[in-house]
Amino acid sequence: MSLYGSMRTAVSGMNGQANMLSTVADNIANSSTTGYKKASVQFSSMVLPSTSGTYNSGSIETKVAYGISQQGSLSYTSSDTDLAINGDGFFIVNNGDGSNYLTRAGSFTIQDDGTLQNASGYTLMGYEYSSTEDPTIVVNGYDGLSPIDLSGLGISATASTTGSLVSNLPSTEPDGFSQSTSLVAYDSQGNSRLLTFTYTKTADNEWSVEASYDDEGTPVQVLAPTTLTFDVDGTLISPDPAELVTDSIDSTVLDGAELPQLTIDLGNTTQLASDFAVTTGEVDGNAASAVSGYDIDSDGIVSVIYENGDVVPTYRIAMANVQSPNNLTVESGNLYSQSSTSGVVVLGYAGSSGFGEIISGALEDSTVDTATELTNMIAAQRNYTANSKVFQTGSELLDTLVNLKR
Repeated sequence: MSLYGSMRTAVSGMNGQANMLSTVADNIANSSTTGYKKASVQFSSMVLPSTSGTYNSGSIETKVAYGISQQGSLSYTSSDTDLAINGDGFFIVNNGDGSNYLTRAGSFTIQDDGTLQNASGYTLMGYEYSSTEDPTIVVNGYDGLSPIDLSGLGISATASTTGSLVSNLPSTEPDGFSQSTSLVAYDSQGNSRLLTFTYTKTADNEWSVEASYDDEGTPVQVLAPTTLTFDVDGTLISPDPAELVTDSIDSTVLDGAELPQLTIDLGNTTQLASDFAVTTGEVDGNAASAVSGYDIDSDGIVSVIYENGDVVPTYRIAMANVQSPNNLTVESGNLYSQSSTSGVVVLGYAGSSGFGEIISGALEDSTVDTATELTNMIAAQRNYTANSKVFQTGSELLDTLVNLKR
């Protein structure tokens, strides 16, 4: 047996336990870090060749592993922009110089430039929202992503373009009977404009409808008299399709604003032996309204909530994943980047195949269990001490060997 060999083995053991103590220290320090994944040390033996009469002690080597794929528990907060992922996947963040990283730390806040940044100063990335189609996903790249930007979404006004007006016209009334009703529409600057629709019976199963806007006592016609025809069952058969298109009102009438053409759906309008009644009367668009808050749903759709109750989707949060999350490269700021052994980065969005749901108003806790780490610390301390005793004993035996000559 080599005394030097036993001492070298003891030194490798002390180095390994020192690495373990380092990970314990790092874990305990990050026990309150949002989205932190605990580090651990894996030991493996290195065996040296031995002869039949002599044993050569080997050594150990250590490898630090991160449980990146481990799901942390969730803590709920009062901020709608605090985000947690329940399931697989990572948020994509950008450091401002074009480099993208993955993270599970979702403590995002709105900055003065409208972007969402986490505690490390990295900007959340996503896709501009489309109501007609899902975003085009680049499987192995970050093309198509842009910072989620909520600036410029302050006071909003949307002009009316479509609506519906469903009523019953009394079939028992004589020719010449007239009845009016009104719809509120919104012009390009968010002003409400009252449009009056007047129905006049002209013959059996036939009515005329026209519409006007009252410009401070002066009526402005927006719909010329249009004939409505009903069959013997009182069902509207003309016009076909059952809709009216009003004329637009220009800025000279509306003090600089404009009211575009309105397409009014008359479907289900009837002529029956009952009193005049309006069952449906609505128009799209909205008055000028300020932002009152934001909403992020489980699919990652970021919507702006206005004071008038309107909810307008603007962005969809992007997510990413890799084939082997535990092999990602750990970066400062609770970030991860692709490595040679992690596999390629695959992009998607919450709720789709391979990705978890986003929970607004929650944060993912650190996966560190302090009690376990303290237990590991005691074990590492004891093992380090035992290895040091082996080194000390080898040194004493070496002293004895040297003193044999004296």
